[in-house]
Amino acid sequence: MASRIDDYALLSDMHSGPLVSKTGSVDWLSFPRFDSPSVFAALLGTDDDGRWLVAPASTEATVVRRSYVSNTFVLETEWADADGEVLVTDFMPVGDRRASLVRRIEGLRGAVKMRQELKMRFDYGRVVPWVSRMKDDDGHPVLLAVAGPNALALRGGKLPTAKDHAHAGEFIVTAGDTVDLELTWYPSHRSIPAGINIDHALTETIDYWQRWADGCTDAGKHSAAVVRSLLVLRALTHEDTGGIVAAPTTSLPEDLGGSRNWDYRYCWLRDAALTLESMLTHGFEDEALKWRNWLLRAVAGDPDDLQIMYGLAGERTLVEEELPHLTGYENSRPVRVGNGAVGQYQADVVGEVMVSLQKLREAGGTEDHFSWPLQRSLMSFVEKRIDEKDNGLWEMRGALQYFTHSRVLMWAAFDSAVRGVREHGLDGPVECWERHRDALRQEIMAHGFNTELNTFTQTYDGAATDASLLVIPQVGFLAYDDPHMLGTVAAIERELLGEEGLLLRYRTETGVDGLEPGEHPFLACSFWLVEQYAHTHRHQEATALMDMLVGLSNDVGLLSEEYNVRDKRMVGNFPQAFSHLALVRAADALAGTELLSRERHA
Repeated sequence: MASRIDDYALLSDMHSGPLVSKTGSVDWLSFPRFDSPSVFAALLGTDDDGRWLVAPASTEATVVRRSYVSNTFVLETEWADADGEVLVTDFMPVGDRRASLVRRIEGLRGAVKMRQELKMRFDYGRVVPWVSRMKDDDGHPVLLAVAGPNALALRGGKLPTAKDHAHAGEFIVTAGDTVDLELTWYPSHRSIPAGINIDHALTETIDYWQRWADGCTDAGKHSAAVVRSLLVLRALTHEDTGGIVAAPTTSLPEDLGGSRNWDYRYCWLRDAALTLESMLTHGFEDEALKWRNWLLRAVAGDPDDLQIMYGLAGERTLVEEELPHLTGYENSRPVRVGNGAVGQYQADVVGEVMVSLQKLREAGGTEDHFSWPLQRSLMSFVEKRIDEKDNGLWEMRGALQYFTHSRVLMWAAFDSAVRGVREHGLDGPVECWERHRDALRQEIMAHGFNTELNTFTQTYDGAATDASLLVIPQVGFLAYDDPHMLGTVAAIERELLGEEGLLLRYRTETGVDGLEPGEHPFLACSFWLVEQYAHTHRHQEATALMDMLVGLSNDVGLLSEEYNVRDKRMVGNFPQAFSHLALVRAADALAGTELLSRERHA
């Protein structure tokens, strides 16, 4: 049975992202890429859908400590039972581009009986591989699993034995002992990869993550949470292509037992653009340029073919299908792979991209022969569709609407293009862009703001509010303390802020999203509220909300998409890039306003 979402830790080699539970079970792993079919899918079904358990055999054993080695994705879990203590270290080597998962068991005290259970299932649990024992070229024993194009090789001193289409075994670890296990994926038509020097791989992996984190600029009071969030963003970024997945998982439900279960193992232009900003803000200029280049490659081509999301390398075909053989996380069906929202029109996306690229220019990034012409092409796309309704930021599957947030981001696209010409000397039809920008402002103020309710509304000429309206000042449409924004914040607090102090995205009871009602507070929205509070002299409220939100991270600093306040548990895909992006923005806002306050009182 899968653990609570909160109980998982992420590992990463920047190609894939397995999840390890507090019980010592790897319940989710897609090899060799984040978006590949899984080899372990117990997270979305049962143990028979694939998992790898390494833990003390005693049911009385407890976890004494679990944490990452400082600023890494090397996970240490210390176990104790009546007979002794062991340390299990889980990591993915980052140095040699192999798809590999290492589990090291070290005896700390006494003698502990360990249990191992390995169920390898390719293609989301649908394929049971042919498994055999053999020796590699060096004479070392290998457990080999093959099915079609996929192969897995398990090496180590304590290989499990076959039992009922699985492999299991027990072994004793005494103080001073070390048992290493390495599971490696490779294409089945190739030779078995040689084993690695695990001591060297562990040192190299720790060094890589810590050197990367050392490049992060200070982020004030919540610096530790910011560094971990930036590490998560790096961990979810494919090393070769530069594409960032929204999460390493699919179909973790937004509402337990419900059907709001989506595949987030793809690259949203919005997430990529916001990641560029976060990396730029914290001193990672090289990473920001890599994200820019991924963005440009992904959207290259006919602007009419622009999508809101792509595969890790920019793939455009992400067909959504259901996997009925999987029972779903806590019986939340259907389990989906692929994402049907790929065909949606979301009018805000170009605005997010253009705003981020403008910030890159402001930071000294230069345009080349490819980047600015492509941005001009994106502006042609916006102009062509300027009068069309869209699906909105939240990927509504109901009727198309004029979403106020989307229209504001269209305004931001034109504003960024104008500034590229006026402030940076780039070429373009600036007078035309200015006319569109100014007309959009008038339209938004006329139809997106309800004067009777004194608030911007989710859709034109509507009455309902939406947390996405908190983005309006973030892109410069209005100041944070503009009266229109203050009225909007008051409306959002009345309609979407629960007693627990967390924000819903919108009221699903309206049916605007075309789905059955019911979801939990969306964490990114509450971080946006922190940012709003920080910029409008509500510092005490901003700090209190930020502290609460950071406190919702699990024991290794990871955040999910949403939070079930009633049951005090995480829901939604995990870990969620969007939540960590919003955390970084909120912490930066707090740190900035704290600095201004100190300067005023100096």
